[in-house]
Amino acid sequence: MMRKLMTLEEFTIQELRAFPKATGQLSGLVRDIGLAAKRINVEVNKAGLMDAILGATGYINVQGEEVQKLDVFADNQLVSVLRNGLFCAGIASEENDDILVFDDEVSNNAKYVVLMDPLDGSSNIDVNMPVGTIFSVYRRVTPLGTPCTKEDFLQPGTRIVAAGYIIYGPSTIMVYATRRGVNAFTLDPSIGEFCLCYSNMKCPERGDIYSLNYGNYGGYNDQIKKYIDFCERKKQNGKCYTQRYVGSLVADIHRNLIKGGIFLYPGTAEKPKGKLRLLYECNPMAFIIEMAGGHATNGKQSILSIIPDTLHERSPLFIGSSGMMQELHQYIKGTAILYNMSNAY
Repeated sequence: MMRKLMTLEEFTIQELRAFPKATGQLSGLVRDIGLAAKRINVEVNKAGLMDAILGATGYINVQGEEVQKLDVFADNQLVSVLRNGLFCAGIASEENDDILVFDDEVSNNAKYVVLMDPLDGSSNIDVNMPVGTIFSVYRRVTPLGTPCTKEDFLQPGTRIVAAGYIIYGPSTIMVYATRRGVNAFTLDPSIGEFCLCYSNMKCPERGDIYSLNYGNYGGYNDQIKKYIDFCERKKQNGKCYTQRYVGSLVADIHRNLIKGGIFLYPGTAEKPKGKLRLLYECNPMAFIIEMAGGHATNGKQSILSIIPDTLHERSPLFIGSSGMMQELHQYIKGTAILYNMSNAY
């Protein structure tokens, strides 16, 4: 039997109808991000056909990483759509040194700012592995009618209004979270629309997958090494834990969200703050997983409770199924506190 498909636009309008006093700005913002994702998806799917969009640009970004051509394309698409829309006052991007303020009359009256990683895992493009886009939305703290400032972006994750990611894989899926829950939408190429595929997603309490870069094992502290050794021995439902690591945060988190699992990116002796960016990667993923019933910390406190000092601040990340996170914290010996989102408001 044919089932009725609900598009992303229909879903956001339905959500809007549940709140008669809502302005519709957040719904419009999410639809704009969906439009940019469609454009990025087209180019990602051409990666084997058009050498012009493969490879590096020759530039090094503020993160000290080589910028890929698709990084630039994805960043430009998101900036263009959000700048030309009605609902965004400005953006902060992993690819740019500073915030980008949309200083015009319409944008200055927009309630929200967007932080984003335009193309997570872009080094995987040349070998046809999954990549993705990560975003989070915050309500401005500066007065409406004025240009947004850095203060609007340097907010803790507890103040996220919505967050999501798009994974460009065998199918293109947008996972979108608000405090009402987590939902996923698959891009239907026949109609060019994101359609609801998972509603009210919940991260399983346990899984049998642990994800980390095992090549950094020698640089981890003793507590983390002991936990990894535990994972190599642990059995879940008669099966040993399995290590899976794609090297694209979106892909690793998406798998664990659906199947259950834990993702670890600890600091090392050489890089105690790890590699991942707090504002562009850790916070949005932590928000999504916590809204789905999981947990996320930096090993000492909730990711979402960290007050950022800089736009490109890095943080260790431990995130995943609640039961597996409890196991991890037994090895960290109480130095971390699992944070209850309901206590933040």
